[in-house]
Amino acid sequence: MSATTEIPRPDLEAVPSGLLIGGEWVASEFAETVPVEDPATGETIAEIADATTGDALRALDAAAAAQPAWERTAPRERGEILRRAFEAVRERRERFAALISLEMGKPYREALGEVDYGNEFLRWYAEEAVRIGGDYRIAPDGATRLLVRRAAVGPCLLITPWNFPLAMATRKIAPAFAAGCTAIVKPAKQTPLTTLALAQVLLDAGAPPGVLGVLTSSSASRVTAPLIADGRIRKLSFTGSTEIGRLLIAACGEQVVRASMELGGNAPFLVFADADLDAAVEGAMVAKMRNMGEACTAANRFLVARPVADAFAERLARRMGALRLGPGLDPASDVGPLIDAPACARIAGLVDAAVGAGASLRAGGRALDGPGHFFEPTVLAGVDPASDLFRDEIFGPVAPIAAFDSDEEAIAMANDTEYGLVAYAYTRDLQRALRVADGLQTGMVGINRGLVSNAAAPFGGVKHSGLGREGGREGIEDYLDLKYLAIDA
Repeated sequence: MSATTEIPRPDLEAVPSGLLIGGEWVASEFAETVPVEDPATGETIAEIADATTGDALRALDAAAAAQPAWERTAPRERGEILRRAFEAVRERRERFAALISLEMGKPYREALGEVDYGNEFLRWYAEEAVRIGGDYRIAPDGATRLLVRRAAVGPCLLITPWNFPLAMATRKIAPAFAAGCTAIVKPAKQTPLTTLALAQVLLDAGAPPGVLGVLTSSSASRVTAPLIADGRIRKLSFTGSTEIGRLLIAACGEQVVRASMELGGNAPFLVFADADLDAAVEGAMVAKMRNMGEACTAANRFLVARPVADAFAERLARRMGALRLGPGLDPASDVGPLIDAPACARIAGLVDAAVGAGASLRAGGRALDGPGHFFEPTVLAGVDPASDLFRDEIFGPVAPIAAFDSDEEAIAMANDTEYGLVAYAYTRDLQRALRVADGLQTGMVGINRGLVSNAAAPFGGVKHSGLGREGGREGIEDYLDLKYLAIDA
């Protein structure tokens, strides 16, 4: 796409604004609404239904009533619904991308990538729906046959974040549908429009009434807490902060609800002295600047071998400093706005503190005056590994760099965090790559690659970065229970 190509604004009139309950779009209980803001301008672009506790329980009634028939629906038919939805999203690729850019802020070219990535979950689980297997065994004494099958866990509550409004919805809805589970989706209040549009696609693709519910609300706890406490929700999948994840895990414990958690990250990006520096910088741009750095997989700490640390910082600063800021729907934009003003203020505080402690500012370093919530792509060298900039999840376009002197020190620095989602490592030495990957305490590792997300791979972390996996063959397992039948021979 050339820089002069005009990107049409999405047709917001075509996006549902109500709650999806029992297969119908309805107003909230008290007909109240919540505004949706364009983060590039601060302007309100839509008003959507503000769900109440009563609305949430009605959605649960519908999901629970639909569960038995949906679980009995032939796996092929469940898969065909997902496949039809995949084809529909592909046909509407540009419209979905424009909607994501408008409500979330990411550049249109990146939004197209999210649509393609997110849509792959619909295709992948359309195929996995017919591959749910079981096991047949003979007991050791030969007297009994042991039949093990998998069955849908039951109604699910899916809570999605604002940063990938299509991909996080499909990554949860698709395996739930494939497994035979009904689902209630609670999208983030900042970016609900993409999920609402996706829900309509799934309805049009044949999702029966009650199988999918959508609750938009200004208060997440107002709708999610009573659903978890009710007892009929049997599975919760959440993507968001570790702080909120801990609270949800505790709430799930009361009703012994199965919980999948994709939580915070503090991804280290390791560059060894033998690395191809040009390739490392390219990978760093992907790992750091995808979604303006507002991603749990974003490279948060750059650990670079001392002999090449200055050269890497110089090259990265040159690339970061050349990026153009602007609205997501502006074809000339490389970097969109952050999600809101508090995000800009928090990141500015982290950068100022690091500079005050002796870090060298190589590029950027400040929030721009409005309208919108923009922060300059920033590179800092000589950052103290004990600083908040290294300890906290930045969630913005800031790349802090620290040097290391040995492989062992690099691994120790990388593991010195409560998080363990993803790490990246650049080296030409295969043995070093394998040794480092084995030593890193993360659920995923990118070797000479700045992007690990793939619908066919199990996405997830260890330590405080979460529980369970999404994507791949493994992603459907959390939506299935094991049932064992003992049969006399």
